[in-house]
Amino acid sequence: METFKQKLLRFFYPFIRKIGKFSKNGAVLFNEQSIEAPTSIFDLHASLSNGKEIDFSTFTGKKILLVNTASNCGYTGQYAELQSLHEKLGNKLTIIAFPSNDFAEQEKGNDEDISQFCQVNYGVTFPIAKKGVVVKKPEQHPVFKWLSDSNSNGWNDHAPDWNFSKYLIDENGKLTHYFGPSISPLDDVFLKVVK
Repeated sequence: METFKQKLLRFFYPFIRKIGKFSKNGAVLFNEQSIEAPTSIFDLHASLSNGKEIDFSTFTGKKILLVNTASNCGYTGQYAELQSLHEKLGNKLTIIAFPSNDFAEQEKGNDEDISQFCQVNYGVTFPIAKKGVVVKKPEQHPVFKWLSDSNSNGWNDHAPDWNFSKYLIDENGKLTHYFGPSISPLDDVFLKVVK
């Protein structure tokens, strides 16, 4: 069930997103020179909130969208947009949420709480990883180390600016884009590169 705060944040989400586009949260970075990753993302794996392990090599031939998420954020409404994207493009695009408590402690729940919140309030059926660290710290999740280290991905050192930062990887394992939190998964600028 949503708390009053979560309901309020959901209501104000469109306004928060519009304002955020004029800040760093509206950033769009892309792999201008089409640089290949020195280290393959397909060598990585992640633990899901349900205890299952996912091997990224199973995503070869599909685009991958990796998003750091939180349940008590002004951008939490993007769960509904991500689910819509998953339903439309799930045969070509794998979406994985990576909950973290790195930004203003907006994800205090445990893995079970987070999964239940996402399913009950947003109907989420795409994979949700175990809660972890996405910012640059020694305990940063290996997937986010790869995403924010140009020595691994080939060009990008940019870690998430806030919750709901999005990283897009193409069918061959190349990191192609970073989208800031204010860029909706249903914005035209986003959909052009995802389809």
